[in-house]
Amino acid sequence: MKKNLITAVLMTVATTVLLGIVYPLVVTVIARVIFPDKASGQLIQRDGKTVGSRIIGQPFTGPGYFHSRLSAAGTNGYDAANSAGSNLGPTNKALIDRVRQSAESLQAENPGKPVPVDLVTTSASGLDPEITPAAADFQVPRVARERGITEDQLQRFVAKHTAGRQAGFLGEARVNVLELNLELDAVHPMNKRAAK
Repeated sequence: MKKNLITAVLMTVATTVLLGIVYPLVVTVIARVIFPDKASGQLIQRDGKTVGSRIIGQPFTGPGYFHSRLSAAGTNGYDAANSAGSNLGPTNKALIDRVRQSAESLQAENPGKPVPVDLVTTSASGLDPEITPAAADFQVPRVARERGITEDQLQRFVAKHTAGRQAGFLGEARVNVLELNLELDAVHPMNKRAAK
């Protein structure tokens, strides 16, 4: 009995050290050497400051910006420490009312144009950094007007930031909202009145 207890304790200590300390450290070092950007959260730096991550969404509300997909993560959304969807079912009145209100608001922006579903629904994580090309196209007239550029010019920026399916068949085409907005700010900044 005593021998079994000692063996069990030693195995627990050995596996804890090996799998809880050594293995994670080795994997972290390898990841930082082989994939330094990905291992560090794919952070985006501007003027020496971290402005966001390529893989975590953030809200944009100004009319001169492309807006991200809605988020139910945390109290105000986009809370990476509280990643989650709303967990509201398709027949839930609160969800139906919120989607209807969002769709009506967006429909006023582009009368007669169908509202893409990802502009009125949240994702499972609440942290999607990307929207569909249809959601970006829907916002082009507003953003072009606010930035004082043509829709054709803006469409070229959207196309540049549209990634296709992974390996040609996985997932869907998508537009990274943060990267698109950052490039627009660098190339076609808004005047101070429009930025407010």
